Amino acid sequence: MFTALTERLSAVLQRLVGRGVLSEQDVAEALREIRRYLLEADVSLDVARDFVERVRERAVGAIQLKTVSPGQQVVKLVHDEITGLLGGTRRQLEFASVGPTVLLLVGLQGSGKTTTAAKLARRLKLEQKAPCLVAADLQRPAAVEQLQQLGSQVGVPVFSGSGDVTGVVRGALREAEKARCRSVIVDTAGRLQIDAALMDELAALKRAVQPREVLLVADAMTGQDAVRSARGFHDGVGLTGVILTKLDGDARGGAALSIHAVTGVPIVYVGTGEGPDALEPLDPARMAGRILGQGDVVALVEKAASTIDRAAAERLEKKARSKQGMDLQDFLVALKQMQQMGPMKQLLGLLPGVSAKALKGLPADDKRLRHVEAIILSMTPAERSDPKILSGSRRLRIAKGSGRPVQEVNRLLEQFQQMRKFLKRM
Repeated sequence: MFTALTERLSAVLQRLVGRGVLSEQDVAEALREIRRYLLEADVSLDVARDFVERVRERAVGAIQLKTVSPGQQVVKLVHDEITGLLGGTRRQLEFASVGPTVLLLVGLQGSGKTTTAAKLARRLKLEQKAPCLVAADLQRPAAVEQLQQLGSQVGVPVFSGSGDVTGVVRGALREAEKARCRSVIVDTAGRLQIDAALMDELAALKRAVQPREVLLVADAMTGQDAVRSARGFHDGVGLTGVILTKLDGDARGGAALSIHAVTGVPIVYVGTGEGPDALEPLDPARMAGRILGQGDVVALVEKAASTIDRAAAERLEKKARSKQGMDLQDFLVALKQMQQMGPMKQLLGLLPGVSAKALKGLPADDKRLRHVEAIILSMTPAERSDPKILSGSRRLRIAKGSGRPVQEVNRLLEQFQQMRKFLKRM
């Protein structure tokens, strides 16, 4: 997420922090670089220009302060301005106090509306909002079947019908009330580009069902095209929020940093992967920290809280504190818990001080973790419980069973022993 932009901005700001005294020329040169990097990240020209001017105006006073590092002050100013570009404060969905809340998802074809609808339903289900899904995309072949499959995966009911879109959604709302759904997510049809027919259909649907939220699902990888589509949908239908998808891909960040500034519409959620759990609420201040390479420990804690089995974690902690210590079976449980939190690269990116450059050098996937899992699963329960019995012939058998070289098996066992000693010392 924002890898290239993070790497470049971090390098520029690090140079400023490393200097004891800053002149206006130092700041001006740094801001010129920042402006160039923002434009290369596909941020709107007007947005990049206004951003740099605001930072420059505030930085003139900041560099005169003697009590605080001027470099740190400039970093804070840049952080605050990026937070402002992203909306300033976190925007939460509004829900009706009586009756079901209708959430209308709109967007162009291929932006990921149907998948996002299921992700949003899963999140609302965890928040006790009793969601259901409505298949209102009657244009794309198999769109209804796709939503039904996704709804089944996340355990949320899906209502559908035939005829005109407005009639289908009205009928689905009646069914939702009978099923006592508190939130109704409507997956609408898209087009390859904005046209009058699409806007008329969505405007008529909005008048008919009076949604509490109209959320645009936009593809972050399309850059300024996403910003233009946001402006078009906002003018035609009136948006209340945006969900940016595919931020885990090669998105340069321009759409995320431009949409709110151009349209005034806040980004509510961001899609960070393909899994049903890969939808995160956007907190502007925390996202600004990620962009500047400052990490996001709160997001890391939230991931851990939502995915880690507390009972299993307590058992592992008790075992680690015991005289016997953890064995390889416990290590395998811990490994699986960690894998549930998401890709290792993504998790490391949430830690403060882990640079974008360091993350860039990591493997693109978590093959190493899967290799470790394969090695441990190739052992017998007795071998996992007592690694001391692993003779040379046993290690050779494990290597063949896991498809990994013997050297890798030996390295894993050495690292495991070191970890056990470290935990005992703690």
